[in-house]
Amino acid sequence: MTTFGVWAPRARRVDLVLRGTERHSLDGPDEHGWYSVTVAGAGAGDDYAYSLDEGPPRPDPRSPWQPEGVHGPSRLVDHDAFNWTDHGWRGGAPLPEAIVYELHVDTFTPDGTYESTIPKLDHLVDLGVTTVELLPVVEYPGRWGWGYDGVDLYAPNAIDGGPQGLKRLVDACHARGLSVIFDVVYNHLGPSGNYLGEYGPYFTDRYGTPWGEAVNLDGPDSDPVREFVLDNAVMWLRDYHADGLRLDAVHAIVDTSACHILEDLAVRVDALEAELGLPKFLVAESDLNDPRIVADRSVGGYGIDAQWSDDFHHALHALLTGERAGYYADFGSIAALGKALRQAFVYDGVYSPHRRRRHGRTPVGIPETRFLGYLQNHDQVGNRAQGERSSMVLSDGLLKVGAALVLLGPSVPMLFQGEEWGASTPFLYFTDHDDLGLGKAVTEGRRREFAAFGWDPEDVPDPQDPETFYRSKLDWDELSRPPHAGLLDWHRRLIALRRATPELAGGKVDVDWSEDGRWLVLTRGPVTVACNMGPERVTVRVPDGETVLSSVEGIPVDAGRAVLPPESVLVRLHH
Repeated sequence: MTTFGVWAPRARRVDLVLRGTERHSLDGPDEHGWYSVTVAGAGAGDDYAYSLDEGPPRPDPRSPWQPEGVHGPSRLVDHDAFNWTDHGWRGGAPLPEAIVYELHVDTFTPDGTYESTIPKLDHLVDLGVTTVELLPVVEYPGRWGWGYDGVDLYAPNAIDGGPQGLKRLVDACHARGLSVIFDVVYNHLGPSGNYLGEYGPYFTDRYGTPWGEAVNLDGPDSDPVREFVLDNAVMWLRDYHADGLRLDAVHAIVDTSACHILEDLAVRVDALEAELGLPKFLVAESDLNDPRIVADRSVGGYGIDAQWSDDFHHALHALLTGERAGYYADFGSIAALGKALRQAFVYDGVYSPHRRRRHGRTPVGIPETRFLGYLQNHDQVGNRAQGERSSMVLSDGLLKVGAALVLLGPSVPMLFQGEEWGASTPFLYFTDHDDLGLGKAVTEGRRREFAAFGWDPEDVPDPQDPETFYRSKLDWDELSRPPHAGLLDWHRRLIALRRATPELAGGKVDVDWSEDGRWLVLTRGPVTVACNMGPERVTVRVPDGETVLSSVEGIPVDAGRAVLPPESVLVRLHH
């Protein structure tokens, strides 16, 4: 016996289409627009859909599984039936001590499934990372994509392995001591297969987003929409045993409520954490440079546990590459990188030439461990015209400098899949829309976007071309070959040092630099990282102690001075 319920205030009548042929009329609506019916004999594995006002069958907005894709029927799932083996799991590394690894299932392995990812987890354990962050796992249109145009927010992607496959992957991660973060998107839904608007006012034209209408979080009839989001977050953390969620582009969420949806999310996750006795956390992506996102609720913040640090990425990338197009125009100096190391936000209320206005606010009292720092991520690689990784635009020496500043820096470090060995494969933007008009619009839109960065639109690979997807798959045969093997060893040694040094999970940050000399020295507790990012040999002051890592053999250190070759980094340990 199963009770079916759906919020459909825009319908005068709702019918359940069960197993393709059975029809059951739902009772309702109640005063809030909900319909429901209980059907004897219905259970896990049964397909179903809803017909609104005798229209064509539509997937359940809260569908737990879409085995035939975004346009097909929903399928019932019994979450209690999965045989979890992680009963002794206590939550893995706390976020301040974490090393995060961002992973895209479709391109991580040749088969691109949850199941095929499992054998590669031992590589991550050997590398030393503690936490796997999965790009969106929800159902989206087509055979492949990044997942950010998902439309069935409760349904794990069927082609990748559906609910069972995703649970097996999480269970396997926990068996190896790896925490798991799911990337979730609450700022918009994809256009293809998005039937929510037929059910009710899930969207509003009072605000806009880069992807279309905004989600209705503060207008008339918004309470059920908010519950749709909140229940979704709890489902991933409870039913799929995810340890945390990464909230995509929260700056595109408009909510004028007295209690912002981000605060509501944090409160709901805290309550789940108390109920389960397991740590659960939220990480936001935001370009607002607004400390309220990660500030404690006791001081007026939203209480999100951490956020991505784009200012640190932009400062590091622009300095190492020399690129100044687009938003990189705001960065490029060593001073900007030094400021990002000290407080994450470079733009903390100062004028931004790229935005042509003041931007941000100083994150006073916010620990650096509430920010994730990175040299690469899916956006910063995939939103380049050719999907070039840092290994394609930087020398081996500067790659090692960048890795040292990420992995020994004050923020929680994050790597993007393949970064650890300098993968030569690009990570491009790819889609597989069955709507040819939509596919053409995506292709043309990408080319216009890249023109603003000074790239030739004709050099932008067609996202709809299958070869664009296949080119983005990692080549695991590279790991044992030079120069990849050397870079992989460098990352392993940096991670081992971070994990062996408790002081690197917080504490005071001291940074010194020379703009003209192109050098920077970062000291955190007993560890000093001395970097030369220029083409000339430089001499820098370093504390007495032991050299534990150097990107160039035989860097001389005498009387507190180190002579750094061009594009090199030295790591010293002192007591």
